[in-house]
Amino acid sequence: MEEFLKTEGEFQFIDKGSGEPLILLHGLFGALSNFREVLDEFSKTHRVLIPMLPLYTMPVLTTGVKSLAEYLHRFVEHHKFNQVMLLGNSLGGHVALVYTKMHVNKVRAMILTASSGLYENAFGSSFPRREDKEFIRQKVAVTFYDPKHANDALVDECFEVVNDRNRVLRILALAKSAIRHNMANDLKNMDVPACLIWGKNDTITPPEVATEFQQLLPQAQLYWIDECGHAPMMEHPETFNQILRSWLTEKSL
Repeated sequence: MEEFLKTEGEFQFIDKGSGEPLILLHGLFGALSNFREVLDEFSKTHRVLIPMLPLYTMPVLTTGVKSLAEYLHRFVEHHKFNQVMLLGNSLGGHVALVYTKMHVNKVRAMILTASSGLYENAFGSSFPRREDKEFIRQKVAVTFYDPKHANDALVDECFEVVNDRNRVLRILALAKSAIRHNMANDLKNMDVPACLIWGKNDTITPPEVATEFQQLLPQAQLYWIDECGHAPMMEHPETFNQILRSWLTEKSL
């Protein structure tokens, strides 16, 4: 993926393919590799962009979902896109929602997978035992239905993040901001095609969250993946891609 990594001004991003822009928004611990299979599949038909969200480089006082949505707005303006499709996982879904609230006319469609924005079970208020790597491994494992996906690389990445005081301060600021920015009252105004792809075994944003999104978003369609946790595009990439491909085709997107 790194061969498609670009830097332009304040933005670092992956850029692959051509066609209608599809912007992928990662979650809190979501490195770019989370979207590898999505990138490979959809760059055949779309221009797929993955901005590196500045989770750990914003000033602590302004760190939050709103400032990430403003960053996304600058990214869209930088590329002079008239309209974009947004695909967000976890915190990335929340950023997509806040952006859509502010710029609904810029959003052609929205895909949310295990999105926060209605319910937060994702963050504790502290990081106990953060020097204990096995504890971190268990925490990473609950992201998935099958704990084998909590591989060493992912555990090492999370271990590094939670043992960096500057990053921890920003994670806690993001967590507080996510709780403040509950989207329940805003979703009815987001009258754009919305695809919800959810793991039936997600313990972080559980299935009832998906059902509530479906009820509140005017044009939402909800698709379930069995034996799947909080990162469907990593745990069941083929199924995820099939669902999304069918939906995009049905909507002529």
